[in-house]
Amino acid sequence: MPKRTGYSGSFWFRMKKMQIQIITLFPEMFSGVLNSSMLWKAQDKKLASYALIDLRQFGLGPRRQVDDTPYGGGDGMLLMIEPLVAAIEQAKSKSPQAKVILPTPRGNLYKQSDAKRLSAAGEDLIIICPRYEGYDERLTNWADEQFCLGNYVLTGGELPAMVIIDSVVRLLPGVLGGETSSEIESFQTDDKTIEFPQYTRPEDFRGLKVPPVLLSGHHAEIAKWRQANRGHS
Repeated sequence: MPKRTGYSGSFWFRMKKMQIQIITLFPEMFSGVLNSSMLWKAQDKKLASYALIDLRQFGLGPRRQVDDTPYGGGDGMLLMIEPLVAAIEQAKSKSPQAKVILPTPRGNLYKQSDAKRLSAAGEDLIIICPRYEGYDERLTNWADEQFCLGNYVLTGGELPAMVIIDSVVRLLPGVLGGETSSEIESFQTDDKTIEFPQYTRPEDFRGLKVPPVLLSGHHAEIAKWRQANRGHS
């Protein structure tokens, strides 16, 4: 029978630890992110673990080559299929059922509903970080999901990987700290609804005052004000 543990006055079933493996040419980029704030908390509470896989270790030849020029010509270099698949297969050997995620401009727009779905599933993740001008298209045969984080260009997939990890791990039960912490946030239904404005002390800062209703203690009126002041981007 699953162990149960008290949390915020209620009980929740302890989930299997989510293992996230990241395939990257620049593993040093992740140290500060994975070992800070909520991502560190998730590790400390044994709700998630992270493993960095250096793609260069799977490079070909004495120089550990991972990229080459594209067939048909064109500028830039592409990540080669052989090192990428070798890295995925090593990650899969540790977690055979892990879902492989590929950040790419050609993927589906990443939304809060995707973060909630991946978190709720509790599946292990393998995230690939493309570099240079992209990757050999045959890589998509090993990807379970492809996501685009927005209509802009980055130098690699490390930042999108960090965004996906942060958005998923923070939703694991026990990470944020409050039972409803994630329910009142922006974009919960993918409709661009923005969370209501919030204030804390002091009540008056240089003539900028907290709305009186929030100081009233009248919970029904506060709820009505918050609902009326939810915004849309």
